Formats: sequence, structure tokens, C-alpha cells
Amino acid sequence: MGTIVFFSPLITHYIESSAFRVGMEKETAKGLHFPAGHYSAIRRTSPLTAQAESFDASNGERALTFVDARGITARFDPWGVLIRQWRFSEIHVGSGEVEIQIYQANPEETPSKPWFALFLPNRVYLKRIEADRANVTWRFRGERAGFFGTRLLITPHGRDFDYVATGGNLKMALLPELYLRRVDVLITKAALTLHNIDLAPGERSEGNVHGEGTAGIGKNRSIEFNTNFDRMPIRGWLPDKWKKHLNGSAFGGVHWTGATPKLEDSSGEGLLHVEDARADNLPFLEKLTELAHERSFEHLELTDCSLNFTWRYPGIEIKDIALEEKGKFRVEGAISIDRRALRGAIQLGVARKYLDWLPGPEEIFSRQQGGYIWTTVHLSGTIDQPEQDLSPRIIELFKESPGAYLQLLLRQFEDWLKETFGGD
Repeated sequence: MGTIVFFSPLITHYIESSAFRVGMEKETAKGLHFPAGHYSAIRRTSPLTAQAESFDASNGERALTFVDARGITARFDPWGVLIRQWRFSEIHVGSGEVEIQIYQANPEETPSKPWFALFLPNRVYLKRIEADRANVTWRFRGERAGFFGTRLLITPHGRDFDYVATGGNLKMALLPELYLRRVDVLITKAALTLHNIDLAPGERSEGNVHGEGTAGIGKNRSIEFNTNFDRMPIRGWLPDKWKKHLNGSAFGGVHWTGATPKLEDSSGEGLLHVEDARADNLPFLEKLTELAHERSFEHLELTDCSLNFTWRYPGIEIKDIALEEKGKFRVEGAISIDRRALRGAIQLGVARKYLDWLPGPEEIFSRQQGGYIWTTVHLSGTIDQPEQDLSPRIIELFKESPGAYLQLLLRQFEDWLKETFGGD
């Protein structure tokens, strides 16, 4: 009986009427937690399908704050008509954009309905929504961020929805642009759960970032997130002024937790290891090359580059630092940063042959171990104006040995002449 009624021309007139469209707007907006929504004219294209050019809604009160869908095709399940339930077995969206947010759940009022609501859809059931090309966006640090040009699949999860996006790119402040292989998100009244996110530097790259986590919604606003990464090129994560100087592939992981999503309430820990690490033509390396008269310092190939870190806002502890180019130098130690104030001590070991420019290097590098002679360097100041106690000690050595200082000046003058006049 339900199927016969659904195939009636009267149903076609009903579906294409303004009253039905308004009813669908209200029920769709209610289901997605918008105050209102707007469909373009709805056209019945076959006994079981209908189309609309667009649907848009804004000022969302829950997970979705904005929706703009284009090229909508819906397939009906006719058996729901007699009980005023419009069931959609499939909804296809040609393109669209949604903006999401983490929200605080509050009870919603149920508005009264007019008498003619008896003839309008009482509830809309969505079985599957698929968008060929969608932008899923949010606000981060005051800027628009999100997954752009992704294929989006939305399916029911009880009275909530599961969102799966594949393909496209993640664009977000503080991060390089990353290719999205897949992300699976469940948003309920209690939490936003990120089951899996799989990112890569590029569509065909071997590197990847895997993550999962939960953000509480409502009274519980806590957040917890775990991520692991491997073979990630570091250049994309560096400030522009460092990109031409540093290179390598990063491996490691981060655990982030907090009572709320705010940075001020966060803490966490992580580890970082960089393989095939290179440092080229850094200003301080060029200065070291000039002093030591050793051009190999202009290009460092690190055989060890790793560290661990923990943070509890506003402080961060960087420990187990290990930097080494085998046979040339090694750095070990720990650093702490608290509200941009810098503290710490590192052990600097250098192969003896690279300190010939320094008069009496054993007075500063007093310990010998593992093929290096070592000194302790104390750090202070701020991350904007760091200070260390090695340079003053070196200056004191030259004051005690004017001849060595003069020799160093003559060597620098000789290098200047060669660069200026092309001498050999």
C-alpha cells in the first residue's frame, strides 16, 4: 500500500510543493542542529529519487556551524511515507562545504508545531550521504583551516553520525600542507572521537602521520590525542629562514592531553629522531668554519639527531638531546623553557684536531672521552636572545695569548684577500 501511494502523481505534486520543501528544511535543520536551513526547489526525477540544486544552513549550534551543499540527489525508501517518516537510502552531493566546531552540549527546546504538520515529514532518516568533493573546515588560531577537496561519506551511528573523508589536503596554521589519506570521525553528544587519521607529505609519499584521540563535549571538556610519524621531511615544518639550511626525515610520536582544548590546560610528551639529517651554511657554522679554518663545518651530516620532550603549560623540558657527526663533534644534555626563559646545560665534545685554532683548548675542553674532548656549556637568556658561557671563556683564552689572537686575525685577513682578489 505504501509503495502504491508513493507512485501516485499526487505524491509528485506534494514533494514538489513549497509546503513539503519548508517541512524538509525544518526537519533537516533540526536533525543537523541548525536554527534554519534552505533548499532550492525540489524536483522529483523518478518514482524513488528527487533532486535539489542546493541546501545551505548557518549558525549551527553543535558540531556543524555551516553547510553549503550543491547538486543534491536523494533516493527515497517509500515505506516510511505512511508513518510520516522520510527515509533516504542514499544522498549524493556533487560538491559542498561544511564548517565544524567543538561545542558544549546543552538541552534543546522542542518547538510546538502547527496543526498542518500532520501532513508534513515528522522525521528524516539518512542512511548514507556522499559528497564527491567537499571542504570540511574549522577555525584555528583565528584562521580558516580544514580538509579541502576531500571525498566525504556520512553514515548514521545510532542518533549520531560517522564522518569519513578520503583524499584532498589538510591546510592548517603551524603545519605544512599535508595529503589526507583517510580520517574517520564520530561526533556524539558526549565526545568528538577521532578513530584514525592518516596523513602524508604528498599523495605518493612514503612518509606518514597516524593519529587518534578524543575531545569531550559538554561537562567533560577534556582532550587526549596520540600521534606517530615516520619518514616525514622536516623542511616543511621549519620556519622559512631555516628551510634552506636544514634537511632530514623525522620519526617519533606525541601524546597530548588536557582538561580542556585550550593550550593553557595542556600537557604532554614526545620523542623525535631525525635520519639523514643535514645542516648546510648556517650562519654560526660559517663563523665556526672561519675560526677553525675547516670548511667541513659548513656542511654537517649528522649520524645521530634525537631528543625527548615533555611540556606542562607554560613550560617545556627538552632532554636526552643527542647531536653528532661521528668523528667531528657530539652534543648531549637538556634544556628547559618557561615562558620563553631559557635554562639548561649541554655537554659539547669536539675532536681535538678541530680545536687547533684555540690556544690551550684543554683549559676549556678539560675532559676526554669517546674520541672527543668535552666542556659543559650553560644556557640562559630567552629563546629570542639566548646566552651561553662558552664564548666568554674562549675570549679570555685569547686575551691570555695575544699571539694566538694575532694569528687568528691574520688568517681571517688572508681568507678575505683570497675572496676579494681570487688568490690561491
